[in-house]
Amino acid sequence: MGRRGIRFLWEEGGRGRMGRLRPALPEAFLREARDLVGERDLRTEEAELFSHAKDAWLLGGVWFSRGKEPILPGAVAYPESTEEVSGLVRLCCRYKIPLVPYGGGTGVVGGALPPAGALVVDLKKMNRLLEVDGENLLARVQAGMNGWRYEEELNRRGYTGGHIPQSLPSSTVGGWIAHRAAGQFSTKYGKIEDLVAGLEAVMPDGTVVRSRAVPRSATGPRLEQLLLGSEGMLGIITEATLRIFPFPERRLPLSFTFPSLEGALEAARRILRRGFRPAVLRIYDGEEVGLHFRGVVEEGRVLSLFLLEGDGKQVEVEGEVVEGECRSAGGSPSGEKPVEHWLRTRFDVHLAQEVIRGGGVVDTVEVAILWSRAAELYRKVRGELEGLEGMVHVSGHFSHFYPEGVCLYLTFAGFPSDPEAFYWGAWEKVMKATLELGGTISHHHGVGLVRARWMEEELGGFLSVLRKIKGALDPQNLMNPGKAGWGDGRGGR
Repeated sequence: MGRRGIRFLWEEGGRGRMGRLRPALPEAFLREARDLVGERDLRTEEAELFSHAKDAWLLGGVWFSRGKEPILPGAVAYPESTEEVSGLVRLCCRYKIPLVPYGGGTGVVGGALPPAGALVVDLKKMNRLLEVDGENLLARVQAGMNGWRYEEELNRRGYTGGHIPQSLPSSTVGGWIAHRAAGQFSTKYGKIEDLVAGLEAVMPDGTVVRSRAVPRSATGPRLEQLLLGSEGMLGIITEATLRIFPFPERRLPLSFTFPSLEGALEAARRILRRGFRPAVLRIYDGEEVGLHFRGVVEEGRVLSLFLLEGDGKQVEVEGEVVEGECRSAGGSPSGEKPVEHWLRTRFDVHLAQEVIRGGGVVDTVEVAILWSRAAELYRKVRGELEGLEGMVHVSGHFSHFYPEGVCLYLTFAGFPSDPEAFYWGAWEKVMKATLELGGTISHHHGVGLVRARWMEEELGGFLSVLRKIKGALDPQNLMNPGKAGWGDGRGGR
């Protein structure tokens, strides 16, 4: 195994028997792995392999619905401690078996798809909230803890983690970190890279490293920052110390509609420029208003949602600023109802599954760009996507905000004659338009397999540095190989 013979994705044409795709791992390896984690926690049944052969990548769902079978791993291990993870990594090194860390399986870019015959290390049994330090506003948590349970536990003790991605009900803390995630409340609380104060991880040779939680340090580059967004290619994150916040004293929902996207963006830019940070700020175009807010908001208008929270006095002042800037930019108050509707439906993703079940192709793409090119990028990619054969729906909203720019989140769907050509054609148009206007091709979903082909243009010379780091830390290229455009760590894809 190792560099030779690594196969990803789906077998073409849909094979008749899964067994033909199932690679066998050496019996001696399986015996030693069972000795490490126990008979019950080393699984090789077909159902177990199948469930770990895919993530939430929507093209995978399209292939699956057409009868194509995924490439299978060789086994799935459920370690219960950092020591067991370390033992599994050392064992894989000795037998030259690739391994893939696995959390909730909610990634949408193919980052958790295993190569044939890999060992999948599923961390869901490492799922405890180890410590909540209210004085220092820190929480120590194992990487496999479910996001919803983490937030619930904190809320019960009077705190919030401030990290609420759409995948919250099924994603894990380790997955957030490995994919450099961003939550819906991140304009106030920050993205996951702002929340990580310390990490514990198992490196590609099995060594366990830990960093102390400190407010800040100038003792050289921080290893945890290198592991953030590394998608399991530089090590397996086993534990994190995250910053937390007192549960908000007050919440204030506000919404405004605008005749144009530019007016809504300008109001948001002014609010951020003045130093205010609404917990939730989202701007929906007319198509998304028609899709997600039918009967709640006047169709054809652009909708800006705000959820302000925190200290009561701070929220009061922030509310006055938000209302003043929105009115000044041409917005009309639309009340609390659109925000309440969004809070009730924000984790609902059934529409995408309905399109796939109906024989269509659908996906979402998030990119980020400076304020000065935001509206231009939106109009450019919309125009180009609408020109694709079979396209039936293109829409967008702005979901995360910064003093210097925004995240644009696009949705496209179609019923084309050639689904894969349509899918990659749509991605090509969004990626190229974003790069041409100076944006970044991913805001918070990561790279995985989907964006790998554009990483040279995205990172330039920095990509070769990352490949050298990968080659130095993982010379056998066993840690989640082939992802993020890093290739085998030696300079090629």
